[in-house]
Amino acid sequence: MSSQVEIIVAGHICLDIIPTIHEKKSGLDALLIPGKLVDIGPAVIATGGAVSNTGIALHRLGNRVSLKGKIGSDQFGEAILSILRAQAASLGDGMIVAQGEISSYTIVISPPHIDRIFLHATGANDTYSADDLKVEELRGARLFHFGYPPLMRSMYVNEGAELAHLLRKVKEAGLTVSLDMAKPDPESPAGQADWLAILTKALTYVDVFMPSFEEILFMLRRGLFEEMLCEEPSGNLLRWASGELLAELSGQLLRMGAAVVGIKLGEYGLYLRSTPDSERLLRMGACLPEAGLLDQWLGCELLTSCYEVEVVGTTGAGDCTIAGFLSGLVRGMTPGDALQAAVAVGACNVERADATGGIPPWDHVLARIAQGWAKRDSELSLEGWQQRCDGIWTGPHHHQHLAKDV
Repeated sequence: MSSQVEIIVAGHICLDIIPTIHEKKSGLDALLIPGKLVDIGPAVIATGGAVSNTGIALHRLGNRVSLKGKIGSDQFGEAILSILRAQAASLGDGMIVAQGEISSYTIVISPPHIDRIFLHATGANDTYSADDLKVEELRGARLFHFGYPPLMRSMYVNEGAELAHLLRKVKEAGLTVSLDMAKPDPESPAGQADWLAILTKALTYVDVFMPSFEEILFMLRRGLFEEMLCEEPSGNLLRWASGELLAELSGQLLRMGAAVVGIKLGEYGLYLRSTPDSERLLRMGACLPEAGLLDQWLGCELLTSCYEVEVVGTTGAGDCTIAGFLSGLVRGMTPGDALQAAVAVGACNVERADATGGIPPWDHVLARIAQGWAKRDSELSLEGWQQRCDGIWTGPHHHQHLAKDV
């Protein structure tokens, strides 16, 4: 099958247990009182993590996908394999079953109109290493996406040496490399790791880097992150995501080596910035845009808000947004069209409670956009930005030279 595979998705995988929580007038605090019995509905049992969420979303969008991850030899592991194979028989083939280890699982608390809370055990993900990915498994593929290294112990210890080794192996095989993050518990070993040092090593081998605003703020500007938390005890920092701050963060990531940076903004949309260095862009690997599109991908700075939908659940929204963007990239889209596709797939995701059940075929996503799907108004501070007729905003650094840009 490897010769037919277009995209490989590797990294963190787990079992998600998502209880149905009815809307409460008293809010989330009233649910978490010690000793209280809270009436809830049926639980959705689904796979979670980047391998499952992004991988299955890419599969449902019509891409030829291979999933690579590590699970334990337990009932949760059996459930993960069963769910993957229900999507397609081959999707479980790349899972490593580690004897004596536990499978990762997450209890997802996702009340209506409130961002989700995760109770998570990393399990066998902690021992995943570069040796678990064989070079022969990369043959014929164009894109390699790796997700959630902060939830994989071997990937963040020793300043991320194993992560850099893994990504270098893939990059040297000629694939385009994509990387996604997760925000660790600040009190955990992952939360105390030197993420600036880790990313400095890793981004040398990363073409497309797509963290969330909170994740990258935590990793690059820990002091500012904590200051914002003091101002916003709820933990929702997205309203601080100004155009100026996004440009500062993305500029730093481009200098660290990434060719394309996408910063996920949750309900506020998606920010995209690419290198103005043509030599770096040309090293993007097998998914390098065609010659006629290179100028559009060079030095772009774009932002789009989300499409309007009725939100049922937000589990996997960021992962599915990434799947939409990567699908656009492998299909040779312009950056603007790939950006639209990304938030469209993310919007389809939140119409269902689980992580991937709402993802339709690719043509259905494009048809929904073409039919005039309405977008939310942007609520961010975008001083100096301009809105195009397609609803996308262009930033002050759009198509400027590197010396002025980064």
